[in-house]
This record gives sequence, structure tokens and C-alpha cells, in this order.
Amino acid sequence: MSPQKLQTLLREAVAHHRAGRLAEAEEIYRQARAAAPKQFEVLHLSGLAAYQQGRLEDAIEWLTHAHRLDRSSAVCAMRLALAQLASGRVAEAEELLRKTVARKPDFHEGWDNLAYCLKTQDRLAEAVACHEKAVALKPGHAVGWFNFGLTLSLLGREAEALACHERALAADPNYAMARYGRAQALHQAHRLEEAVADYGRFLELKPDHHEARSYRLFALHNLDDVSPEQLFAEHVAYGRAVAASTPAAAFMPTATRDPARRLRVAVLSPDLRAHSCAYFLEPLLHHLDRESFELYLYHDHFREDAVSQRLKPHAAVWRNVIRQPGPALEKIIRVDAPDILIDLAGHTGMTNRLPLFARRLAPVQITYLGYPNTTGLAAMDYRFTDELADPVGIADRLATETLVRFAPTAWTYQPPAEAPEPGEPPCARRGSVTFGCFNNLAKISDATIALWARVLAAVPDSRLLLKGRGLGDEAVRARYLARFARLGLPAARVEWLERTAGTAEHLALYGRVDVALDTFRYHGTTTTCEALWMGVPVVTLAGDSHMARVGVSLLNAAGHPDWIARDADDYVRIASNLAADPAQLALTRRTLRTALKQSPLLDHAGQAARFGAALRSCWAAWCARTAAAA
Repeated sequence: MSPQKLQTLLREAVAHHRAGRLAEAEEIYRQARAAAPKQFEVLHLSGLAAYQQGRLEDAIEWLTHAHRLDRSSAVCAMRLALAQLASGRVAEAEELLRKTVARKPDFHEGWDNLAYCLKTQDRLAEAVACHEKAVALKPGHAVGWFNFGLTLSLLGREAEALACHERALAADPNYAMARYGRAQALHQAHRLEEAVADYGRFLELKPDHHEARSYRLFALHNLDDVSPEQLFAEHVAYGRAVAASTPAAAFMPTATRDPARRLRVAVLSPDLRAHSCAYFLEPLLHHLDRESFELYLYHDHFREDAVSQRLKPHAAVWRNVIRQPGPALEKIIRVDAPDILIDLAGHTGMTNRLPLFARRLAPVQITYLGYPNTTGLAAMDYRFTDELADPVGIADRLATETLVRFAPTAWTYQPPAEAPEPGEPPCARRGSVTFGCFNNLAKISDATIALWARVLAAVPDSRLLLKGRGLGDEAVRARYLARFARLGLPAARVEWLERTAGTAEHLALYGRVDVALDTFRYHGTTTTCEALWMGVPVVTLAGDSHMARVGVSLLNAAGHPDWIARDADDYVRIASNLAADPAQLALTRRTLRTALKQSPLLDHAGQAARFGAALRSCWAAWCARTAAAA
């Protein structure tokens, strides 16, 4: 092929490539490779297209050849490193990126991607240093500021993250991802109304960005004026949007229709680590019948820790998939061929994998534990719950999945081994009662604040102790103080605590709380279990949706339906009565942990058996359904 014809061919391929028509571009690149197998640009662009399609082995092969032909191309080296990183060859990727920026120290994209490489290894401080170099080299580069903001968010530096995204918008007002980053930073800073508005603006520009849709759905749970019916409609809209933009799968999973055979069960979650989900998952996996189930665990997070190490032995196969783009992860799961695939993230994951579930990766697909609502996906078959969190009737109408009420309570709590013993209630020392709430600050709605104001008014000299990420920041406290003042909660009676570094220190702080006050409408889950384990009664208000009924399930399981309020007046009454009886508070401290050990919440073996039976029932239903269809 003449050089002129090759260049014409490449121009045609690049036009398809830039327009996102990767299949058409790849066909032309294939012809070009056959004609010029050692031409740098042909191999470089072929490798880029393969990487963008998730064909990592092809990408690495062609980019490696291109890099050998021209080691001076920093862009080619960077793309090769990204393909290596996505395929799990982290050390090689880091080494290549370091060599690239050493050879070309003014390569701002190289520094930015080195930061990403370090971030995937949980080396966030080093990543920040690389981001600082990148934005210093090109302060008008919106993408660099956006990426910097994402890393700062992982460190909990919300104000700085927000400033980075605003710098990105200032550099390029048309850079839509900066609007998305700003929404995430506002979300993390618990400025929910602003976050929802920014998610909306971003989705007007990028309506097919399903991850942003998910984050927006999650944020909507914390707004008082969004009804369960509105939330359901929003989730259904998400499911339709995913279905409309997700191409049909090349093939559907098949399996041997045998209701009794050993099943391969896969769990996909970003939280197979020190995370609240793991407190409830670990006891189930520990006691799951290995003769009936073969377990595959897909960990979708860069951080692996002591909890991860405890979970690994429960699995026949453990895979860390955080670096895998969607198409590559889909290929991995299809090759593994699970019979049942379980989602534990819903719309909360750092990386949204729900569109993969929409492509039907397993005969049976289940969502459980991590998200307090429906996914909205037609391809998600079941959601595991219980009849108190999701009463029969209305709850079924607000879910696109079939609800499986598999146990008396949907949760199986694993108390931390480092939890201290409960002490005496602090009112015995202080002479006055301290209410407390350690829930996620995003759950503190205006309705919650108004309710707490009534409780403090009803109990003279009482105080409220709040703990959460960001409360050590004066600007964050100022925002809450303004809301408290507007809703009648006296700031002088509130004490603020920042998050603690360790679990033992966190649980020890319940020694300063007499009575825990749950949030409304979005209940606590882990925090409720922790308070109960530390002997502290929890007052919750029953609502009309799963997120407003978690406390109902947990307190019934703990043997204390008397702490569940029917309405706001009842909530104030229960809290006041508890505060008025120091002797009963002391007795509760001494006896509640023992009672919990005998409750369904800590019946690990029994809950695992019920969980396994529910999995088997879902599988049997699939066998019967497909047999009838055949």
C-alpha cells in the first residue's frame, strides 16, 4: 500500500474514531495493520481503540509495539501505562509513567495519570503531590483540576475538592465533568439541594451518564419533600434510560436447570473492606454452606484491608476489579459464569456497575444490603429484605424487583472485636441527659432537626452530641448552626465531634451518650446496631418506605419495639421517658448486649441458612420458569 493510500485510510479511521464509531474505526485499523505492521501511528491508534473497547490484551500488544518504535512519544507511553493499569499490571504502569515524566517533566497529563495510578493503590498523599505538579504545569487544564478534586474527595477534603471543581469550571465553563465533580463535592459536603441541582444541570448536558443519575438518586433520599412514589418514578426512569442506551448483550447466560445442584454465587461490591456493609455480609459468608454454594467475590475498590483479608478465605475466587472498565469486567464475569450475581451497592457505588446488570450477566440477579431502595432495573430479579422494612403491599408496588423477605430481619450484625464493654450511662455522672446521633450527616434533614428541637425542649438541661465527618470544620458547623437556629434547635446545647480514626475510639464515644436519636426519614443501620451493642437505647420513627423502616426492623429484632415511634409526638414521648429513668438506662447498659447475642441480629448461622435458602428458592424459580418456557 502506498504511503498516500495509507494516510487516506488512517484519516478515514480517525474520523470514525473521533465520532465514537469504534467498530468502524477498528475495521480500518485492521486493514492498515495488515498493510503496515510496523507503522507507529497505525499501532498507536489501534491500541487506543482496543483500550477504549476494553480489549486490554490487544491494547497492550499494539501499544507496546508502538512504544518500542517511538519511545519519545509520551502520549503513547501514557496510554500503554493506562492499559497495563486496567489489566492489573500496576507496578509496570507506575514504572512506565515515572519514566515518562522523568523523560518529559513538563508532561502535565503524565503527572495526572501517575496520580491516578497511585490513587488506585491507596497512596493518596503521593497522588496529591502529582496532581499539584499537573495543575502547576497547566493551570488552565480543566481535566487536571477535575481529577485533583476527585482525589481530594477521597481524602475527605471537601472544601478543597469543591474549589478544584470550580477552578475546572472557570478554566472551561463548557467542561461538563467539572459540573459533575462539583455536584459530587457538594454531595459529600452534605449540601444536598445544591448537589441535586448540579447533578440535574450535568444530566441536561450528558443524559446518558448513568453514574451521575445514580448519585442523584442517592442524594434524593435525603430531601424531605421527595415522596416514596416520586423516588420510585425516578428509579424507573433510571432503568429506562439505561435500557435505552445499553446495547443488547451479545449472548445471554445459560446454566444447567437443576434446582438442587451446587450453585456458583458471585458478589459484586465496592465494600468488601472496612465498611458498614462488611459488618453485615461477613457473618453470612462465614456460615454459608460451602457444599451448596461456591462463592466468587468481586471487590470493586482500590483499598484492600484486614476485613478484605478475612473475606478472601470464604471465596473460591477473589478478584479486585476496580481497574476494569465495564466491557472488560463484563467479559470476566461471563467467563466465570455465576448462576447468581448479587449487587451490594445499588446506586451508592464509587463506580456504577448497574448498567452491567442491565445486560444480564447471570441467570439470577439480586440486589441486597447496600442501598435502601429499588434499582429500577428490569433485569434485577430480586431484592432481599424483610417484612418490617418492606411491608407486603405498598413496598411491592415501589420496587421493580420481586421482594424476597427471607428472615425476621434482613440484617446480620457482626460486632467489631475491638468494641469496649458498655459503661454506666453518663447521666449518672453529669446529672443531665445527653442525646446523641452518629449517623451520616447527610441524613440530618430539616424534619430531623425540628424533631430533635422538640426532644431537647421536652427534657430540660439535656444536650445533643453529634459526630460525623466534617464537623471539625468551622464552615461546616456554621452551616448546621444556621439550620438549627432556623428550626428552633438551640446551638448552645449541641456538641460537635469529628470522625475518629479507629473503630474502638468511635464506639467508646457511646460512653458519652445516654439515648441515641435516629434520623428521619433516612434511618441509621450500622450506627443503630453499634449503639445497641454499646448498651444505648435508640429512638426511631417509623415511616412509609424502606429507608424509614430500617430502624423498625432492627429494634424489633433487638426485642425493643417500645423504642419505635408512630409519629413525632410519640418520638418525643419515648425519648423523654427514657431520659427520665436513669435506673432503667443503667439496667439497659448492663443487659442489652447479652440480649442482642440471643436475637436474630446475631444469629449468624441461622441467618446464613435463611439467606442460603432464599438463594436456592430464587434459583429454583428460575429453573421452573425456563423449563416452562422451553
